[in-house]
Amino acid sequence: MIKGLYETHVQVSNLENAIEFYTKVLGLEFAHKDETRPIAFLWIGKNKESMLGLWEQKENLQTRHFAFTADKEDILNYSVEFLNNKNLKPYNFLKDGSFQPMVFGWMPALAIYFNDPDGNQLEFIAVLEGEGKPELGVLSYEKWLVKNKI
Repeated sequence: MIKGLYETHVQVSNLENAIEFYTKVLGLEFAHKDETRPIAFLWIGKNKESMLGLWEQKENLQTRHFAFTADKEDILNYSVEFLNNKNLKPYNFLKDGSFQPMVFGWMPALAIYFNDPDGNQLEFIAVLEGEGKPELGVLSYEKWLVKNKI
């Protein structure tokens, strides 16, 4: 029955600033803005495969986490440079000061994190081929390759 996740919504402190961030900085496509309430919707992907809803919340802003699917090669070779060029600070799941993508052994998947201007935690993630290995925990991509003899 369930085939995927179509949309997610986050609270933002300023709707216009958030629209600009997600469209101009991250490249999402503007879809619709509700004229009766401070809500906007953005398309994720070229085929309207999924959507992000932005809800302006002036008080008691509650930040969230969500992940954008990305290509493994883009995460490995381009994500840190892309984020730095957009004045966004990349970090890994361990928040250990490194900005290199990490592998979640249990999935397995490669990921890098960053925050939007309101503090919502965003992620670029790519599911890797092969079986998960939860016993490996979270590790660098290089260590993942060694442990898997790739």
